[in-house]
Amino acid sequence: MIKNMLKILIIFIGIFGTVYATEDEPIEITYVEWSSEVASANVIKVVLEEIDVEVDIIPVTAAAMWQAVASNDVDGHVAAWLYTTHAHYLEAVQENIEYLGPNLLGTKIGLIVPEYVTINSITELNDNIKKFRKRIIGIDPGAGLMSKTEQAIEEYDLKKFKLIEGSGAAMTASLGNAIKNKEWIVVTGWTPHWIFSRWKLKYLDDPKNIYNPKDSRGEEHIGTIVRKGLKKDNPKVYKVLDNFLWKTSDMEQVMIWNENKDSDPYENAVRWVKENRDKVNKWIGK
Repeated sequence: MIKNMLKILIIFIGIFGTVYATEDEPIEITYVEWSSEVASANVIKVVLEEIDVEVDIIPVTAAAMWQAVASNDVDGHVAAWLYTTHAHYLEAVQENIEYLGPNLLGTKIGLIVPEYVTINSITELNDNIKKFRKRIIGIDPGAGLMSKTEQAIEEYDLKKFKLIEGSGAAMTASLGNAIKNKEWIVVTGWTPHWIFSRWKLKYLDDPKNIYNPKDSRGEEHIGTIVRKGLKKDNPKVYKVLDNFLWKTSDMEQVMIWNENKDSDPYENAVRWVKENRDKVNKWIGK
């Protein structure tokens, strides 16, 4: 814990030396503490450990996650939400990183309400502002999802709403409390996420396509980003990260386990790897 805290501090203050990890040195992976990325970071850690690689996973903000890879402070991350949520991060550092492609297809972001809420479009929010207590419940302020929501507030003229900053955990807690009391609530959310397995929810229609604009580069996905030079320095790690590809149902299964009381994300990742040996063997190249 102390070791990881020190690494997080070093990344933020920018004094970490340039990393050139050989096959005998630990691999460092950054991630954001969203439930989806807690799942993927721990799974990739367990898989790399199977090929005798020491792995440190380091929780940081979204901006720091990208910058740490671009500046060679860490080896990579598997949490690139493209091409919408993290588009501005990619554009800022694309000359200094290597993009290995999708590791999960079919992601989505937007404004989410419980199914019992009787509106279906973002355009209906203003007419029901009192029922929503003039609030949109968001996540951490550095997230691309929050930037898109700020854009939606402008485009849909939702300026009387207050976007509440917080975290993924705070958002889900607010959602759960509202559903328990059958209250109206609108939150910033994404797929895949365990909330869709626990509660009946729906995305509000987004006729202006703020959250999920069509992109000529391909469908929405989560991608893998590594530092330049990793392939040469550690080809077996590069191979696993390049092969890493799973489904929404895979990630959601790990996320659901992680929500159980007293569960351990690392141990749940170990369980998932054991139960999905054929898929993991493809990543390793067996």
